Amino acid sequence: MTLIQSRRREAARVSAPGPILVVTGMKREAACVAGEGVVALCSGANVIKLRADLDQLQDKRFAAVVSFGLAGALDHALRPGDLLIADTVVSGDTRHETHGRLSDALAEGAGARGCRAVPGAIVGVDQPAMDRAAKIRLREAAGAAAVDMESHLAADFALDRGIPFAVLRAISDPAHRALPPLAAKALMPSGDVDGKIVARELLRAPGQIGGLILAGLESRAAFGTLGRCGPLLGPLLRLVLSDL
Repeated sequence: MTLIQSRRREAARVSAPGPILVVTGMKREAACVAGEGVVALCSGANVIKLRADLDQLQDKRFAAVVSFGLAGALDHALRPGDLLIADTVVSGDTRHETHGRLSDALAEGAGARGCRAVPGAIVGVDQPAMDRAAKIRLREAAGAAAVDMESHLAADFALDRGIPFAVLRAISDPAHRALPPLAAKALMPSGDVDGKIVARELLRAPGQIGGLILAGLESRAAFGTLGRCGPLLGPLLRLVLSDL
């Protein structure tokens, strides 16, 4: 009997010391984990904003921190829709290990939902890795399987607070894929995509449309994975946290 099956009836009775803070880049990612006991924080792909927002939470109490959302693959074995449950977060010369029991529970829950979950390191960056060359450099420097713009700051926040930390990221763009330049401009600080910026950039450089369509198809697979696994995150982790 799995952890989920054996404790399903306990979920309504379990309480954790504070909500789980889920750090995402986009509102659409945050919507996948919305529910009781979860507080989502969207970076809007802006690390300066995210640092400031996390500073504003210094007086708040949280049971755990989870970095959740999309990630770019650095490992060529990863495909759009695969789920990386990171065992390590890399930022420069710093490496933070994630919480083993939380990660194991997430992997089990993801498998129960039919998602392909793999372990590996993820590297956090302050600027998006837009092309294949940038991804190769990160792969060689960090030895990571994927990259995002939130996990390193979420890890620092959890470490400073002395609370458990985990990473659950769905692969959006594969290692060999370059993202269209407009992808770095279209996300607003709120975490929404600005359709006007997309239209403006396509008018300015219509050659991006092919890459945009491909990126949309690949991100659809990633969001499908997040949509299946996200609703489990809060209830499942609160069950595990109650035993720590």
